Amino acid sequence: MPERLSAREVLALVADADSFRELPAPEREFPPDGPLGWQGYDASRARAAARTGEQESVVCGTASVEGTRAVLISFEFGFLGGSLGRRTGDRLEAAYTHARDHRLPVVPLIATGGSRMQEGMLALTQLQRVARQSALTREAGLPQIAVLRDPTTGGGWATLGAGADVVLALPAAQVGFAGSRVRPPDADPAAYTAESQLAAGSADAVVRPADLKHTLGTWLGLLAGRAAAGGAAVRRPAPAPVPAALGAAGVPGSGWEAVVRARAAERPGARAYLDAYFRRRVLISGDRCGGVDTDGMLCGFGERDGRTVAYAAQTGTATRPAGYRTAARLIRLADRLGIPVLTLVDTPGAANDAEAERQGAGAAIAEVFGAVAAARVPVTTLVIGEGGSGGALALAAPGNTWATPDSYFSVIAPELAAAILKRPPQEVEATADQLRIRPQDLVELGVVRGIV
Repeated sequence: MPERLSAREVLALVADADSFRELPAPEREFPPDGPLGWQGYDASRARAAARTGEQESVVCGTASVEGTRAVLISFEFGFLGGSLGRRTGDRLEAAYTHARDHRLPVVPLIATGGSRMQEGMLALTQLQRVARQSALTREAGLPQIAVLRDPTTGGGWATLGAGADVVLALPAAQVGFAGSRVRPPDADPAAYTAESQLAAGSADAVVRPADLKHTLGTWLGLLAGRAAAGGAAVRRPAPAPVPAALGAAGVPGSGWEAVVRARAAERPGARAYLDAYFRRRVLISGDRCGGVDTDGMLCGFGERDGRTVAYAAQTGTATRPAGYRTAARLIRLADRLGIPVLTLVDTPGAANDAEAERQGAGAAIAEVFGAVAAARVPVTTLVIGEGGSGGALALAAPGNTWATPDSYFSVIAPELAAAILKRPPQEVEATADQLRIRPQDLVELGVVRGIV
């Protein structure tokens, strides 16, 4: 079992020295033993207060994390298991309201077993209050970054945790909707861990306690610090600049040469472009629907020339449905925060195996088309390798797509086009020419703006 830190120990771990300022706690009068008259409830609260030094299960305040100011909400698991009651809801609502009034990001540092039984349904309905406050903060264009401690279960996970824009987790933390005492007796304990949630696409990273402050500070700096565009206040930031080409110079002489160059193993890929483009960058991971495709799609935020740019980059393989859903998640988040987007196109096409169909390939691709089409922030696209059909076009910005000399973009791969047209294999190269897929052809056709 991982070490369980108190609410204030966690605050001291992540906040800059002497920067934490606790928010005033709203006052609520309760009848003896709470709204249900639960015998012994007052005594339980008194023992919890004496043991922890806290009056409720959350400590809320403002602090700087590596220089970026934020509202921090730290759970005290020692106070009745970090459970949510009406007084907890009061504190959470006040903290979110303060964040919106002062344009600050929100960082819940969660350790909870769920809703407080001694307050019955009145405790459970606090989840609706939390969800409302989170939604209002989202509408205000302010980021929410959750840190999952041990344990994060029940409604706290299903609202403050899973509902955040970015989800970080401490190693081996127990994370799941079902707490350890209410799971089926034959349930696999490994399914209820931070590592399992990462593998299932429900968390973005597992972070060691020693690295938490720096990781959280980096995320806050990119999404809410000086490098960020300004959230809802800035809907049309300047477009992300087009990356410089890293591969071969000079345009290909034929369509088939364009294909060969784009498929060359030594051609620079997405990671090389991202490393050259950004001073620093962080990854988001997972589609929040049970899937991860970090092999086929890299999504995240980075700093370029002192400002934040979001990126979604294909890596040269067939993109899985989870990759498209993660890209759509990234683009929608960037749009809400007022951050420009860079997409890098490099795929032979969308994965088309039976499993991809069962995972909803068509719907996932449609999500990306819709996210790009609806984005209010500018999207910049560079084709850096293969541009295979609709699986590539989904990431391409209409009117702001560029190409490198060692790339191509095609309605379909030349081999597949020849097969559909019932042409023999020896006509594949001629078919590539007919498709007009070279970078210079794409410029002439008006599909891309230019060759970088």
